[in-house]
Amino acid sequence: MDEEAIARVAALLRNADSASVLTGAGVSTASGIPSFRGEDGIWGNEFDPQDFHRRRFERDPAGFWSDRLDLHDAMRPEGVEPNAAHRALADLEATGVITQNTDGLHQAAGSDRVVELHGNAERVACEDCGRRSDATDARQRAADGDLPPTCDCGGVLKPDVVLFGEQLPPKSLHDARDLAERSDAFLAVGSSLTVDPAASLPATAARDGSLVVVNLDETRADDRANVVLRADVTDALPAIAERVHEA
Repeated sequence: MDEEAIARVAALLRNADSASVLTGAGVSTASGIPSFRGEDGIWGNEFDPQDFHRRRFERDPAGFWSDRLDLHDAMRPEGVEPNAAHRALADLEATGVITQNTDGLHQAAGSDRVVELHGNAERVACEDCGRRSDATDARQRAADGDLPPTCDCGGVLKPDVVLFGEQLPPKSLHDARDLAERSDAFLAVGSSLTVDPAASLPATAARDGSLVVVNLDETRADDRANVVLRADVTDALPAIAERVHEA
């Protein structure tokens, strides 16, 4: 690992009044959660994206939920826990963590402010009254044949994630852009930066602040970055956090 680059990132974070992070699938794969896209991604390999489109949910909520149970089992293996990258980000106490992931592992690791661009798969939301709740009961009822699971008000429950054909939650997108604009230092970590509008956040941050990219592969933000680290996030982030706290 590039120790000089680690030291430069640590210095940027120490000198920043406001530092934020954008995380992608590469932060959670080390916890055993598969990525959605890419050569080994579940879309197109194990699951058809159209089965998880908003139109499919509206047309056939029972069938949607049946497929959703299989997707959850694939995306959430037994024993999934935050990894060293999640814990390091919580330890850095960034102004905010913006995540494209839906697994809730940043909160489990102790990060206080997490902006979930694509929602949280461990919650459900009622289509009628809007009430949000833990997804465990809804999944159990669906597994027992109560399809689709419904709210106490009678409305159909939907996983609290952004489906294909849906827009990102306006408040989450607003909060993410606000963090990017206000950050003196912005880290893009474990994201391929191919899916907008999340992929545009590093460019927003780089206009007035410092940008760091930590990813094993090249990204479209590399040419704007002050530092690019080609490293495993579970190695790089703990090393950065250790250097930050040495000062």
